[in-house]
Amino acid sequence: MDPLAYKQFLDLDRSHWWMRGRRTVYLGLIEHFLKDNRPKRILDLGAGIGGFLEGLDQIRSPDGRVFPADIDAESLGHISARGFPGGVIADGYALPYKDESFDLICLFDAIEHTEDDLAVMVEIERVLAPGGHLFVSVPAYQMLFANNDRVARHFRRYRRGRLNDLFGRAGMTVVRNTHSNVFLFPLIFPVVLVIKFLERVLQKQADPNHTNLTWPIPKFLHSILAWIFGAELPLSKAFGWPAGHSICALAQKEETLKPS
Repeated sequence: MDPLAYKQFLDLDRSHWWMRGRRTVYLGLIEHFLKDNRPKRILDLGAGIGGFLEGLDQIRSPDGRVFPADIDAESLGHISARGFPGGVIADGYALPYKDESFDLICLFDAIEHTEDDLAVMVEIERVLAPGGHLFVSVPAYQMLFANNDRVARHFRRYRRGRLNDLFGRAGMTVVRNTHSNVFLFPLIFPVVLVIKFLERVLQKQADPNHTNLTWPIPKFLHSILAWIFGAELPLSKAFGWPAGHSICALAQKEETLKPS
């Protein structure tokens, strides 16, 4: 990740509406579909600064553990300071874990940073236990690929169908595949398109020091926007939204058939 984007994530992790809203929705969906089946071993792959680790720690079984992994050593230092030591450096292509090691693996806005997402998905399937779950969140719609994606070093944005295809090719079954950040999407969508249009017409290079997180927003507005984001959760439990600024999906690895 670009150093600027990394610093922004570190500074805004607990206050920014997007950070708060996606934690509400994504952790809520995981807990809803796992029900009482609390995973013992959880891997947060591409953990970044560890914004989801505390929530995952509440989902695990009492005798379980959350394992952070990231490609950046500095990230693991911040994660350790948050009370989650023992993180490993891993890029997703060759995970330093044995086959069938984890009951739940999460990639929160991580797989778009990898050039070969299918290779990563296959490797995840290897270390996922039979019957285990994989949760993935990604940015939606390639047409919205903008300066924020370049700063964050994204290779692509997604459609729900591509995620379904990745899960299927890696041998996993989709449990829920839905758009997220739904209610704010009608505001975000035209703004991004206008910015992209102006950059092209004016032939002005996008400012590398500006991302979606740098817009100054009053504290009270962050709380309102976070609430709006999180308000989609009850309906996301019931069905998959057809449009939204992001996508999140939960898949399950097939149970191993026992010999008769």
